[in-house]
Amino acid sequence: MTIELVNITKSYRTLHGVHSVYRDFNLRIEKGDSIGVIGHNGAGKSTLLRLISGAEKPDAGEIRRGMSVSWPLAFTGFFQLDLTGTHNAMFAARLYRRDPRKVVAFVREYSGLGKFMDWPVKGYSTGMRAKLGFALSIGIRFDCLLIDEVLSVGDVGFREKAAQAIEELRRDRCVVMVTHNLKEVIRMCNRVVLIRAGMAPTVSDNVKGTVKRFYYEMTGKPADEELGA
Repeated sequence: MTIELVNITKSYRTLHGVHSVYRDFNLRIEKGDSIGVIGHNGAGKSTLLRLISGAEKPDAGEIRRGMSVSWPLAFTGFFQLDLTGTHNAMFAARLYRRDPRKVVAFVREYSGLGKFMDWPVKGYSTGMRAKLGFALSIGIRFDCLLIDEVLSVGDVGFREKAAQAIEELRRDRCVVMVTHNLKEVIRMCNRVVLIRAGMAPTVSDNVKGTVKRFYYEMTGKPADEELGA
């Protein structure tokens, strides 16, 4: 089972003209991968997740999905904001042909949202939406989980629970995560995609070396002490 991005080109029209995000970009994602996506703000990290999920289409190129893919966690466009957490979970379960009762029961327990599952999602904090989305993705059991900064929101207990779940997912599925937490990338990922404004993305198996180089570019300081690398 794989996901392949083949010669992907993506750009946006802005007030200042056309902004090119990707040009002839290639990436292969395989079962067991845990891929960290790092880089400059606004360079295209979240765009990559939306392309992989199908939430956005490339201008050119092809995306071949040989496994089921989650929506990008933290991508609030998936949720029906006027519906409760429970009804959103039921909707997602039916959409992906899962048992709604089992999915709702799992999400309620795993997320720890309790009574807030019966509140409209539009009243949720960022952390609560992250808990709902993460629990729902785990409950539906996608082959590939797309995570956008989930490890930076919510309480400490939730972040630790999410990190443990990601470690376990690597055994039989794959994870692609956008994060600014470079320590977590070194600890949890076997590959890394470095995206910098105005430059072609770098895809590397040398996670520690790539992260250390990016940290030095951003701060002008060696990464060894700060990242424990």
